[in-house]
Amino acid sequence: MKRQVLFLIWFFSLASVFGQIIYSVPEEMAKGSVVGNIARDLGMDVKRLKSGKARIFTSDTPEYLELSRDRGVLLIKERIDRETLCRQTTPCALHLQIILENPMELFRITIEITDVNDNRPTFKNVEKRFEISESAVSGSKFVLERAVDADIGINGLKNYSLKPTDNFVLKIENQADGNKKVEMVLRKPLDREKAEQISLLLTAVDGGEPQMSGTVKIFVTVLDVNDNAPVFSQPVYKAAIAENSKMGTTLATVSAADADKGTNGDVFYSVSTTIDNVSDTFAINEKGEVILTGQVDYEKAKYYQVDIEARDSGGLSDSSKIIVDIIDINDNTPVISILSKSDSVPESSHLSTVIVMFSVLDPDSGSNGKVNCRINPNVPFVITASSNDFYSLITDSDLDRERSSEYNITVTCSDEGVPSLSSSVTLTLKISDVNDNAPVFERSSYEAYIVENNTPGLSIFTVKATDADWNQNARVSYILEDSSINGVPVSSYLSVSADSGVIHAVRSFDYEQLKDFQFLVKAQDGGSPPLSSNVTVKILIQDQNDNPPQVLYPVQTGGSVVAEMVPRSADVGYLVTKVVAVDVDSGQNAWLSYKLQKATDRALFEVGLQNGEIRTIRQVTDKDSVKQRLTVIVEDNGQPSRSATVIVNVAVADSFPEVLSEFTDLIHDKEYSDNLTFYLVLALAVVSFLFITCVVVIISVKIYRWRQSRILYQSNLPVIPYYPPRYSDTLGTGTLQHVYNYEVCRTTDSRKSDCKFGRAGSQNVLIMDPSSTGTMQRIQSEKSILDEPDSPLEVSLSII
Repeated sequence: MKRQVLFLIWFFSLASVFGQIIYSVPEEMAKGSVVGNIARDLGMDVKRLKSGKARIFTSDTPEYLELSRDRGVLLIKERIDRETLCRQTTPCALHLQIILENPMELFRITIEITDVNDNRPTFKNVEKRFEISESAVSGSKFVLERAVDADIGINGLKNYSLKPTDNFVLKIENQADGNKKVEMVLRKPLDREKAEQISLLLTAVDGGEPQMSGTVKIFVTVLDVNDNAPVFSQPVYKAAIAENSKMGTTLATVSAADADKGTNGDVFYSVSTTIDNVSDTFAINEKGEVILTGQVDYEKAKYYQVDIEARDSGGLSDSSKIIVDIIDINDNTPVISILSKSDSVPESSHLSTVIVMFSVLDPDSGSNGKVNCRINPNVPFVITASSNDFYSLITDSDLDRERSSEYNITVTCSDEGVPSLSSSVTLTLKISDVNDNAPVFERSSYEAYIVENNTPGLSIFTVKATDADWNQNARVSYILEDSSINGVPVSSYLSVSADSGVIHAVRSFDYEQLKDFQFLVKAQDGGSPPLSSNVTVKILIQDQNDNPPQVLYPVQTGGSVVAEMVPRSADVGYLVTKVVAVDVDSGQNAWLSYKLQKATDRALFEVGLQNGEIRTIRQVTDKDSVKQRLTVIVEDNGQPSRSATVIVNVAVADSFPEVLSEFTDLIHDKEYSDNLTFYLVLALAVVSFLFITCVVVIISVKIYRWRQSRILYQSNLPVIPYYPPRYSDTLGTGTLQHVYNYEVCRTTDSRKSDCKFGRAGSQNVLIMDPSSTGTMQRIQSEKSILDEPDSPLEVSLSII
């Protein structure tokens, strides 16, 4: 046993070098037994088996093995019977594949099943009867039933023994096919009168350890006078039949001749029992015709060996065999097995990305078993053969989810038989989205209109962008790009809804200040990283009739009355004056029309509708009043219309004194009202000005004093006297012509300076120079100065 283990380890190491792992295990191992450490032998970590979802794939055999991902070993799942699995085929092996995912990998494993001596030699019948004539000569042969041992090799059938050996001996002949031909040979003639019945025991033993055996009882009935056995015309017959042939089909005809006459010369044919139960598949009739009685399948057996026997009525027999070759026909469609499949792949997948791994098996042989696979056209995939019977479906061009989000891939595999058989399977593959498309606006640019004086928050219009991507990658957000309009950020004018793209006005627009402007709106998707695109939006502000006409002439003054003079000799159509007005609106809102609203004498004047010219419509007479008052209304053409009025005073006179006397009363009345208003406004302005001035002065003085105190407090410079510009010395007296006020500031260290204060008795006078007549009156007492040595001192001096 140790030698066997060492040989298996050497064989396993040699096989691993060539990319295929081979294990050898005996049959009948208990469930859960360890076959081998697959993780170690494949050179990978146990974690790889878990992450790759390692599993076992077998094509058409039961699952005898299982893979433990946690331990990384192959285990016995079901009891393995080599005889059931392979019968007499040697070597007997299980072929399986280990499949891993992420990335996909495939490893081929071969498990060789070794035989153990678990089957004893057996005979189909428990007894065998012969009728032998006593005239049989010594050396006559009688074919015995062969024992069947399901084991192979050393554990298979080894030898036979026959007891007792008084009349018969055993003859064993090795045949070319490895089987043994067992015959019972007559040792000496039989004497029916001495023994009419002879009992023998045939024992078959194998070569296993421990040795096992099987027996069959042989009963010989001694007959009289049949001394010739049948003889076949050929030791071996050959025949051929196509698989799936109908039952009852004749394969061949055999013949055997018996030299005896009468009933002793009648020959009877039979099929001997074999290990493959050939007697259930083939039969032979009394004419020697071999007939098909069962189903033959090339995929199960490529040929059959049929042992036949010819026996006469006296019990003498001969044997022969028929080799039946099975002709393969194309009766099996290819079988497609999906090993691993991806339900979806990202559209950014690289070329040659494996989508599906599958195997195709056709049990037929030759051209009937050759398989070609193809897929439906116009798909970005191709089939490649990874190894025998194993294929991969890979990408051969770029994927684009926006062009096709799902593919139905039909894999069709056909053999080369005539007629060809095929099978197909349809796979559904979804293409997952990646953010590879930027939002696209419906237009290259937008243009919108809004009427001035709009309400803030008014929706102007909507920009719309679409993204060909899916889900979050197609979720578009709208952003107002930073820019300025006349130095003002565009966000002060507009806002954009991030979700809907609706543009709202933030403020009210005025056409007279801003007629149009443009800005950029960015559409950005929700991908990572996000993609975006911009579009230019132009806003045109439409004019609204929100400004009344403004009269430029005649100028309306509050303090005086302006009158236009018309001589009494004026003819019809005389141009008195012209009313000039403007409207800051545009378009028809600025079209002005002039109408005479009121007049002292409407029959005397008219106003030009378009030009505002005031003309006489009749001859002026002496009866016409000197003082004429005209009210002219100026209207624009807007909806609704706005207007302004102007009063035009017209004096119908030939001289100025006449006009002055008529307008004196009007001037005085108006003058009183205007003066009262003027004085009230003037008084209010003066009071406000005085109040503001006082507040400013007080604050300025406070700030100035605080700054001076800080400067002197932090400085050690001596005080430099300042003389006013009007200083002069007259007659050497040293006196000043005017009185000046000075401010002297003392710092914390000024006690050491040259400025000193003296006291003359009880006088409160500081003498600065004995020769001068100038005196300084002290404003602050000496006590207050000395009491605050560390604070700035402020002294006001009056120099006389």
